[in-house]
Amino acid sequence: MKEEKKAAKKKAAKKSTMVLESILDLNANNIWDLDEYAIADAWEKGREEEDFSISEPKLLNIIRLAFEVVHYNPADEREAAKYENGGWAKITHCQEDKGCVAIRRKAIERITDLSYENVKHISTAMLLELIDRNFGGGWDSISLAIRDIIESGFDISTTQLPQSRIHAPGGTLEKKVAQGFDVLEIPKGTWVEAIFAKKKDPVEKIHMEMPQREYDEDGNLIPLRDMEEDIEETEEDNLDNDDTYFSSLTPEADVKDIEEEGLSIEDVGEEEVEE
Repeated sequence: MKEEKKAAKKKAAKKSTMVLESILDLNANNIWDLDEYAIADAWEKGREEEDFSISEPKLLNIIRLAFEVVHYNPADEREAAKYENGGWAKITHCQEDKGCVAIRRKAIERITDLSYENVKHISTAMLLELIDRNFGGGWDSISLAIRDIIESGFDISTTQLPQSRIHAPGGTLEKKVAQGFDVLEIPKGTWVEAIFAKKKDPVEKIHMEMPQREYDEDGNLIPLRDMEEDIEETEEDNLDNDDTYFSSLTPEADVKDIEEEGLSIEDVGEEEVEE
């Protein structure tokens, strides 16, 4: 019996769309391409790595994005039996006294199961199937919160036309399909609501450029705060030594001398004109 379970786990692990070389390589992007048993295998192999104990809480949080995570006591036979089947995979903590964790991929069966994380990892066909299961009410029957989630991952547009015109040559439906949209048709009496959906292209993330780090005479890394203070002091020194700074004050100095002599700028202007 145990050998059959091991064989089943190995078979399921082969279904994973990618290979995880180390559990420490797990992140919010590749978690969606792995199954329970591939993660469990990588977890058990990585428990002996030096940084595993520090990384364990972070790894569990990443797993929670796509999987149910349940902590349980393996010594309790009744409790442990709950996770012997049903698609659960078992992973152990880095410290054995913490017990075990069972993980299973979260099912997306209803439109309310969608989240900002998982909506980017489902197909357009699956999205339209979820919308169709929503009591057939159409796009407007979906709550604003769920619509916002859907539109974070898909381009959505809708139209309502009589059944006799929905498939007219050169019409909206034909044009949208040509543009790469999938369509869901929901009958509403003698009319039809067409919901068009197309997956959005991934948005390129902005990478922050880190300031170049410097070292002191002893080879110690200079803290960024000290570097910023040095830069500010250098800028102030350059400002004090900049001749253009003082030259910019010259017109104001001339005006002050004129005013001290009891003249106004207008008087000086008139004298120059008369000359």
